Amino acid sequence: MLVGLVVNPIAGLGGRVGLKGTDGVVDEALKLGAEPVAPGRAKEFLESLLPLVSSDARKIELVTCPDAMGADYSIEIGIDHRIVDVHIGEQTTADDTKACILALYKAGVRLIVFVGGDGTARDIFDAVEENGFNDLMVLGVPSGVKMYSGIFVINPRDAADVIRLVSEGTATMAEFEVMDADEEAFREDRFIIRLYGYLRGPSVPARFQGAKQASPETIDEHEAQEAIAKYVVESMTQDGTYILGPGTTVKNVADILGVKKTTLGVDVYSEGTIYNDVNEEKIMSIVKDFEKVWIIVSPIGHQGMLFGRGNQQISPKVIRQVDRDRILIMSTPAKLRDIEGGTLKVDTGNPNVDDLLRGYIRVITDYNELRMIEVE
Repeated sequence: MLVGLVVNPIAGLGGRVGLKGTDGVVDEALKLGAEPVAPGRAKEFLESLLPLVSSDARKIELVTCPDAMGADYSIEIGIDHRIVDVHIGEQTTADDTKACILALYKAGVRLIVFVGGDGTARDIFDAVEENGFNDLMVLGVPSGVKMYSGIFVINPRDAADVIRLVSEGTATMAEFEVMDADEEAFREDRFIIRLYGYLRGPSVPARFQGAKQASPETIDEHEAQEAIAKYVVESMTQDGTYILGPGTTVKNVADILGVKKTTLGVDVYSEGTIYNDVNEEKIMSIVKDFEKVWIIVSPIGHQGMLFGRGNQQISPKVIRQVDRDRILIMSTPAKLRDIEGGTLKVDTGNPNVDDLLRGYIRVITDYNELRMIEVE
């Protein structure tokens, strides 16, 4: 069984520095001190895959793209692999991704794992459509900023487990959504997203995040959001600092406080002052005492993701310094009911921080009403 690997080495660069994406802003992200995300995600996947490739019983062979698009990390992990012969540029582009997909397919690969975000998924969809690869399965390892598409597993280790199930013949094929979010609009605090198409992949529902779905635009839903926000605001302390995650649910908190919220960004509210659209560095400079810091977030619709999708500014470095009891989760009952598998999820990029967040956690579902929901 041949497993192909394609890595978009620049995916996710814009996350922690608050650029809400990477398309067209690589140089700006680097100037702001962004560090590569994809290499670490690729290595985490490869470390989990290593026992499967090393096992004679599995008969799995890894085929990678050259250099920073796969081979570099395979060499570093020490996993057996062969490299397809394809030329890639010094700074990789969408055309390089498409060329790698074609080269892997010609090498006999019918299951390709890619490390990237929604933009990478779109590039792969284009390559599949242009070449008519009807028998190709694709599996996404999340490394972008938003990742609203359903083709992504929850974290890199899940990808290795999916491959194991495919090798055992217990995973069927299904179609997964590829979503197209307008990053320019996103940076202007406008949410524009559409269905781009479908990619085929192994069907292991418990390992996939599912596609994002917007909260229902109903009067009842808005009233429920306002009731939750009112309870949160009444619970605030005067000397506290509050990190406000993205989304319309959390925006209700800012509305009641009478301050402007960046709907699709992360803001900090401290002693009557709002700091808009902050990144990780700005959060660390604003906060004087993490003992008085609360994080307020709402899970992504349908996915149930709390951290690691569209709010990477609230990084593992930040989360580690905030007591778990001071993470306030806002979600209406309708939003909770629609979450895939009924559990919340985290994928911060740091397995140790993910482990700290796992277990049951309080979710505010109405005014003075809380439920205990499991974080996977």
